[in-house]
Amino acid sequence: MKKQFIIMMAGILMLVGSVQVTAVTQYTITNLGTLGGGSWACAINNNGQVVGTSHLTVNYYPLHAFLYNGTTMKDLGTLGGSNSYGGGINDSGQVIGDSETANIDEHAFLYNGTTMTDLGTLVGYQSTTNGINNNGQIAGQNNGRHAFLYNGTVMKDLGTLGGYQSSASSINNSGQVAGTSYITGNSIQHAFLYDGTAMKDLGTLGGSTSVALAINDNGQVVGTSSITGNSIHHAFLYDGTAMNDLGTLGSTSDAYGINNNGQVVGTSGITTGGGPAHAFLYDDGNMIDLNTLLPTGSGWVLTNAEGINDSGQIVGYGTINGQSRAFLMTPVPEPATLLLLGLGGLVFRRKV
Repeated sequence: MKKQFIIMMAGILMLVGSVQVTAVTQYTITNLGTLGGGSWACAINNNGQVVGTSHLTVNYYPLHAFLYNGTTMKDLGTLGGSNSYGGGINDSGQVIGDSETANIDEHAFLYNGTTMTDLGTLVGYQSTTNGINNNGQIAGQNNGRHAFLYNGTVMKDLGTLGGYQSSASSINNSGQVAGTSYITGNSIQHAFLYDGTAMKDLGTLGGSTSVALAINDNGQVVGTSSITGNSIHHAFLYDGTAMNDLGTLGSTSDAYGINNNGQVVGTSGITTGGGPAHAFLYDDGNMIDLNTLLPTGSGWVLTNAEGINDSGQIVGYGTINGQSRAFLMTPVPEPATLLLLGLGGLVFRRKV
């Protein structure tokens, strides 16, 4: 009996190994709904809360920032004007974005679960933001000129790479900021990494320009860069030393989000020389069209993946039934994982 049990266990383990080699993660997809018209998701935290923007009617304006808490989409309102736009969220549920004020200025805001607070500006009438970390530090751009870092009370000007303009797009829990700045001469923009004291120029993939759009807690930065010849641009991953080309699904590509496991999401044209854009997941050296990982007959066409959390949940937007809608994709445990869970239960009962 003991010998038969050992043989059975060996067979199961061989099956598990076989499934792990061939299994591809599949996903469920959730339509996050709308505040009245089209909707777009831009960020997700590790609790599965999602931030984005939605039309209030089928017309283009007004637009309002929203927070999706797992069941419903909540309208976050504005700072007194007509429109607001979701930008980011941390694991405490603090939301940042931009809103028109009663004076039709555009100001960065912080939403704490009940109230939208105006963060003001360094100078001028405008501030925008897309990045917040778990310490409540916020990164953005002031008056269309310089990147800033907000520490809860004061906005700090981060300067530039030598040109007249810079903007910050993301901040990690160590306070490192990723963004984009004009370099000396004011004709070319490069991605940068700010480490608390100075901006580092991340260079390009061989072309003239690059843009940084997200950073994780390991200091990895993603974005997009023109390649040699400047005819097209590719998504990149900066690993702390070099900028790596992530390739495409067919033509151009842009990376918008990265989690702490190094998984990257974005969008890419699917045919050479242009064509429609599809959302992608870049994982373990491979760029995968997210549309190929959906349940059969879902009805979705996913065009943009904007954010990914450490559980692998992905948010973005696409179309369903001809309507633009925000989506949330959640990975389904692979067959090998389920089998291992069952195996663990079998071994436990055997010990008892």
